Amino acid sequence: MLNYIIKRLLNGFLVMFGVITLIFVLFNILPADPARMMLGQRADVASIDAINKDLGRDKPLLTQYFNYLNDLSPISVHNESDANSYWYLDSTKYSSATTLFHISSTKVIVLKKPYLRRSYQSKREVASVLGDAIPATFILAITAMAFAVLLGGWIGIMAAIRKNSFFDRAALVLASMGMSLPSFFMAVLIGWFFAFVLHEYTGLNMYGSLYTIDDFGNGEYLDLKNLILPALTLGIRPLSIIIQLTRNSMLEVLSMDYIRTARAKGLSSRTVLYRHALRNALNPVITAISGWFASLLAGAVFVEFVFDWKGIGVVIVQALEKFDFPVVMGAVLLISLLLVFVNIIVDILYGWLDPRIRYA
Repeated sequence: MLNYIIKRLLNGFLVMFGVITLIFVLFNILPADPARMMLGQRADVASIDAINKDLGRDKPLLTQYFNYLNDLSPISVHNESDANSYWYLDSTKYSSATTLFHISSTKVIVLKKPYLRRSYQSKREVASVLGDAIPATFILAITAMAFAVLLGGWIGIMAAIRKNSFFDRAALVLASMGMSLPSFFMAVLIGWFFAFVLHEYTGLNMYGSLYTIDDFGNGEYLDLKNLILPALTLGIRPLSIIIQLTRNSMLEVLSMDYIRTARAKGLSSRTVLYRHALRNALNPVITAISGWFASLLAGAVFVEFVFDWKGIGVVIVQALEKFDFPVVMGAVLLISLLLVFVNIIVDILYGWLDPRIRYA
C-alpha cells in the first residue's frame, strides 16, 4: 500500500510540474508588458527597466522559469548578501522563510510558503488576494454539492424504484437538460427568472455576496439568501450526473441475485432497499461526488461572474480584464492543485477499498 501511495504522490507531483511549466510558458509568450500596465501614462524607459528588473523580466526566459520554480518551491535556494540578486532573501517577499542550512558563504536553503508574487494592479501578494476570495468559493461549492447530492440521490432512487413511470421519464429529461445546458446560460436564465420575473414572490437578488452591509452601516452580516441562486445554478450539472448514476446503479443492484434472495426471505421492501441495495449502489455516486467537488471550484468562474459572487471566479475575470497575470497564474495553480489533491485522495481510497487496483 505504501508503494502505491508513493506512486500516486509522484504522479501528482509530475502533473503539477507540467501545469506550472505550461502556465509559465502561456503567460510569458503574451505580448503584454506588465511594467507599462503598472506605470500607465507615467511610463518612461528608466522606470520600465527598473520594474522589469524588480520582476525578474530582464533575464532570459529560461532564467525567469527557474526563478519562478524557486519562488513556488517550499524548499528553495536564496542569496543572503546580494540585494540586487533576484534570489535575495528579502523579508518582504519571503516573510515566512526559515533557514535550514548554508550551502555556501552567501547562499542558503530555506523552508517557506510558496511565493505567488504580487498583483500588478493592487501590489498585494497574490496569496493574500486568493486567500480573501477562496472561502466564498468553497462555501458556494459545498452548498451546490450538498444540494446536488441530497436532491439528486433522492430523485435517482425514486426513478429506479418507479422505472418507466412518468416520474422516471421526467427525471431523465431533467438530467439530460441539466447536462446539456452551459453553466453561464443557466446562470443568466435562473437569475432573470427568479430574481427579476419572480422577485416579488422570492425576494431574491441577481447580485449579492455572502456578507452584506446592514441598513445602518454598522457592519456586515451573513446573508444566506444571496447563496441560493448561484448554488442552484452551480449544482444543476452535478445534480444531473448524480440522478443518472444513482438510477442506473440502483437498477443494476436491484436486479442482482442477493436482492431477489432477500425478498424471497420475506424482508420488507424498505429493508431490502436501504439496508442491502442502497449501500452497494452508492459506490459510483461517491466516486462522482469526490471528482465533481473539485471541478465545481474550477467551474464556478462563470457562475460567480454572472451573480457577482465575490469568490475566486470574480477575481480571475477581473485579473484577466486588467492583464494581471500573477493573480491569474496563482488562481489557476490553486485550482489545479485542488484537482490533483482530490484525485490523489480518491486513488488512495480506491486502492484501500479494492486491493486489486494497487497491483494493476
